[in-house]
Amino acid sequence: MLGMMVGLVACNIDMPKETQSSFETMTVKKSDIELPYRFSARMKGQNDVTVTPQVSGQLMKICVAEGQQVKKGQTLFIIDSRNAQLELEAAQANLQAALAQENSAKLEYESNKNLFEKKIVSSYMLSNSENAYKQAQAAVAQARASVNSAKVNLGFCTITATVSGVIGEISVHTGDQVSPGMQLTMLSGNTTMYAEFSVTEAIVEAMVKEGVNATDKEKFIATLPEATFVMKNGTEYPHKGHVVSLTGVVNAATGSLTAKVSFPNPEGVLHSGIQGSVVMSFAEKDLIVIPQNAVVRLQDKSLVYKVKADSTATAVDVTTEDTGNGKDFIVTSGLSVGDKIVTTGANNVTEGQKVLFNEK
Repeated sequence: MLGMMVGLVACNIDMPKETQSSFETMTVKKSDIELPYRFSARMKGQNDVTVTPQVSGQLMKICVAEGQQVKKGQTLFIIDSRNAQLELEAAQANLQAALAQENSAKLEYESNKNLFEKKIVSSYMLSNSENAYKQAQAAVAQARASVNSAKVNLGFCTITATVSGVIGEISVHTGDQVSPGMQLTMLSGNTTMYAEFSVTEAIVEAMVKEGVNATDKEKFIATLPEATFVMKNGTEYPHKGHVVSLTGVVNAATGSLTAKVSFPNPEGVLHSGIQGSVVMSFAEKDLIVIPQNAVVRLQDKSLVYKVKADSTATAVDVTTEDTGNGKDFIVTSGLSVGDKIVTTGANNVTEGQKVLFNEK
């Protein structure tokens, strides 16, 4: 064997040399980090209005379509107004008759009053004529009320939007007989939308730490960060929202509060019933945060290679939590401040391997 090696050297053939790989390392320390919290939420319009008729009749015209954006005061439905028009005309005729009766009663009363002053008629006749005049005045007031009521009923035959928003499902057709209380559609006032969700215990604990009580809840809400709404398909809504309310009672079963975040909706993109996630970032302090590439997954274990004083690597078990930012993990056990660990290249390290490291 020795002779062969001498021969190889004599022939200028290089022998393979032991090599050491270079890795990036870091020294573990505690740091502060913004952690995104996601809450399942459902959108609801600022003013979701159930559109119902106030009078009975045949539906003559549907003036809008499902999903249409409408403005406050815009006509939505028209109900047959012929009966209401006839009622108005009858009420107006009754008013004219009552006015004529009032005029006659007034003349009678004034005549008797003059005659009474001349002592031609008795006080009894004067009182009777005065009472008749007052009754005629009451009849006129009643007739005017009937006219106003008929006008209101006629106006109810044209159903208009009470808020600006989007038309929901229309549950009737032209020609249907409608009556008070029957739902025609839903009108979602969508200039401002609310995302409603349950706030997890993390937020409840934050309130307790700050000593927040019922009297300064509004102050706490004002300190909460902006919220982002992410739709189910992963699309992020471009406008930010703000928490506007928290229920004052913690749910005993879930340990949570119900929160409402207000989102502006100038383009009308958001609609009632849309589901997604509200994302809010909260600052967490004094956490051990390491890059995800420092963690090696081995079946059900998470390993990190710690560099010992002699520059050899040894695997240690760690428990981690996801930060939600796609690049870091929070280490809850297995590492201590001051430990040196392998980051880039950790997947290529073997137990006891001596590493050349480059501190990052």
